[in-house]
Amino acid sequence: MSVVKINVLTVPAEQRETLEKRFASRAHAVENSDGFEWFELLRPVEGTDNYLVYTRWRDEESFQAWMEGPMKSAHQGGGSEGGDRPRPAASGSTLWSFDVVQQAGPKGE
Repeated sequence: MSVVKINVLTVPAEQRETLEKRFASRAHAVENSDGFEWFELLRPVEGTDNYLVYTRWRDEESFQAWMEGPMKSAHQGGGSEGGDRPRPAASGSTLWSFDVVQQAGPKGE
């Protein structure tokens, strides 16, 4: 079964719009990656500053290939001195990893 990666981003209220715009501008950056299955950006509703970036992959190798290729390139942007690169919208990040052991979807008609 698939693997799920959830990146927990701590985003101060004043940076929420910036974060969402950045994800929207790269909306299709992951979709053509081998082994990619699903993406969701989850905005907190109450009680937390943590956004969840949910991705599902065919296997760990597919995720690692994306991390070392397209994701790394997308996050390097700007000059190596950091002059042209915008400041991160998140003040912290933690990656959670899960194996999918059960799943269900809507029952077909």
